[in-house]
Amino acid sequence: MQGSANLNLMIKAARKAGRALVKDFREVENLQVSTKGPGDFVTRADREAERLIREELMGGRPTYGWLGEETGEAAGQDPTRRWIVDPLDGTTNFLHGMPHWAVSIALEHKGEIVSAVVYDPAKDEMFWAEKGTGCWLNDNRRLRVSGRRHLNEAVFATGIPWGPRPTLPAMLQDLARLMPACAGVRRWGAAALDLAYVAAGRFDGYWERDLHPWDIAAGLLLVKEAGGMVSGLRDGTEALGSGALIAANDGLFEPLCKVIRG
Repeated sequence: MQGSANLNLMIKAARKAGRALVKDFREVENLQVSTKGPGDFVTRADREAERLIREELMGGRPTYGWLGEETGEAAGQDPTRRWIVDPLDGTTNFLHGMPHWAVSIALEHKGEIVSAVVYDPAKDEMFWAEKGTGCWLNDNRRLRVSGRRHLNEAVFATGIPWGPRPTLPAMLQDLARLMPACAGVRRWGAAALDLAYVAAGRFDGYWERDLHPWDIAAGLLLVKEAGGMVSGLRDGTEALGSGALIAANDGLFEPLCKVIRG
C-alpha cells in the first residue's frame, strides 16, 4: 500500500479502532438476549473507538483540528487542516448484531477533503483514497464506479429517515419516483459504506438527506477518486456543507438528479 504519511496514520488508526470494535461487536451479539439490552454498551464502544482514533491521529499530528461525532469540534494550531471522524458509522446495525458498519476518517485541507479511509472491520475491507491518486481497496485493488448507463439496470442506495424526522415525506416521494424506474433501492444503514460501495461499483448511485460531515466526508473523496460524481441534493449546493447529497457514476448522475430533484 503506497500512501502519504497522513494516509498511513489514518489507516493505522482505523485498524486500531476496528480491532476494538470487533471485540465489542461479539459482546453485543451476546447482549441481545439480555433484558437491559446493549444500548449503553454500544455507546461506550463508540466513544472508546473515537478515543483510540483521536489518540492515534492527534499523537501523530498534534497541530491539526478535529471534528468527531462523539467529541465534537476543536480548533488546531494549524487552521488549514482538520480530521473528520465517525468512529462507528452504522451504529444501529452494530446494536442489532448486523455486521455492516464502518470506521470513517477524512483529512480536510483548506476546506477540501484530501485523504479518506472507510474501514469495514467485519469484512476486513479498507477503502482508501488520496486526492489525485485514485481510490483503492485493501493493498492493491484499484476501484472504479460502475459502467451502467440506464436507470432500469441500476441499483441505488439511500437512507430512510427513522423516527419523526421531517425529511420522511420527501424521501417517500423520492422512492415513489425512482423505484419504478430502476432495478432496486437498498437501505443498508451506513452512509460511509454506501459511498464506498458506489466507488467500488457495487451500487450505481446514492442519495440521502440530513447527514453530518463525519457521515460522508471520507466517502465523498472515495467516489470522486473512483471516477464518480457528487453534488448537493439541491442544484448548486455543496454536499459536505449541506448534509444532503447525490452521488453516482458519470452516466447515471444526471438521470438520478433529474428523478430525485423532481
